[in-house]
Amino acid sequence: MSAIAWIAVVSLAAWLWLLLCQGFFWRTDIRLPRREDPDVWPSVCVVVPARDEAAVLPASLPWLLAQDYPGRAEIFLVDDGSSDGTGDLARELARTHGGLPLTVDSPGEPPAGWTGKLWAVRHGIGLARARGPEYLLLTDADIAHAPDSLRELVAAARTGGFDVVSQMARLRVESVWERLVVPAFVYFFAQLYPFRRIGGARTRTAAAAGGCVLLRAETAERARIPDAIRHAVIDDVALARAVKGGGGRIWLGLAERVDSVRPYPRLHDLWRMVSRSAYAQLRHNPLLLLGTVLGLALVYLAPPVTLIAGAAGGDTIAALAGGLAWLVMTGTYVPMLRYYRQPLRLAPLLPFTAFLYLLMTVDSAVQHYRGRGAAWKGRTYARPDAVPDEHAL
Repeated sequence: MSAIAWIAVVSLAAWLWLLLCQGFFWRTDIRLPRREDPDVWPSVCVVVPARDEAAVLPASLPWLLAQDYPGRAEIFLVDDGSSDGTGDLARELARTHGGLPLTVDSPGEPPAGWTGKLWAVRHGIGLARARGPEYLLLTDADIAHAPDSLRELVAAARTGGFDVVSQMARLRVESVWERLVVPAFVYFFAQLYPFRRIGGARTRTAAAAGGCVLLRAETAERARIPDAIRHAVIDDVALARAVKGGGGRIWLGLAERVDSVRPYPRLHDLWRMVSRSAYAQLRHNPLLLLGTVLGLALVYLAPPVTLIAGAAGGDTIAALAGGLAWLVMTGTYVPMLRYYRQPLRLAPLLPFTAFLYLLMTVDSAVQHYRGRGAAWKGRTYARPDAVPDEHAL
């Protein structure tokens, strides 16, 4: 066989392995597990870190205030040095809409060694502990919760005995770039952290979605959250690892009625979001970066390239293997597009989107080695590994 045929065959083998042996990551039926209403509803404190979120709060905070929860629940919005009136707007929305009690407070600038977001979370958890809640809901300022969201999360946690129940919010897909990039982001995330394996007590796979994390307060204290993860770039995954590493039970799935309202209308916006933490995911390791680039090229770029090259050069094996690999790839992407209610004609474009992610990852490494640090909401961090993973995608 020719070299291009061997590449096509290896790519096809990789896709068959991903299809059958990677926790069926491509399926989108992992939703909140079986749940029953508890006899007594536990108390919950909701912690919302917010920095310059005035643009999204009117579309998200009223939903959180309107939670239909039978037990005691209270919201702590931590205004992390906003310059756009986030705190005042939150108070005004609470006065206008009513609902759950809302406290707005500010922690001041984070000390050395802390990311801004996690410092705000720490402050919010400290305020919440004075109320003695059984659970903490850590949610981002751009997340709109359906009125029964908190109720369903708590019921699932109590019924299943979970220390963490997390839902990946359905992200906004309105602009052209959002439709092209956002479903692929969740698809890639599920490929790295198959949801079915996360809930398994015998597996090491651990992840959460930072926009919606229900955490048992006792577990948070035992795992020293967030102090133990104060340097984490991808803080939601770090939180899940800390809990599971300490023997806790975690669950992660796709949301049905929890949505992100944050817009990413331009490719530049999405590019910044991904490149901010992509190289941190690889532990700033150049060998892992090289392996990732080669892996993305072999798995996602090789199928269409070998199909076209094989067809043009009369290499039947290359064209057939490349075409089958592309077909399997496309088929595994269809469920995610359906979940996001997007046209299935986008499925064959996944290699192009993967190429964009490859470039974003390389750019993340370039920024790291240029020593520019990184920025989050107007705050620059000297250490590249000290940037909060703001939930958006």
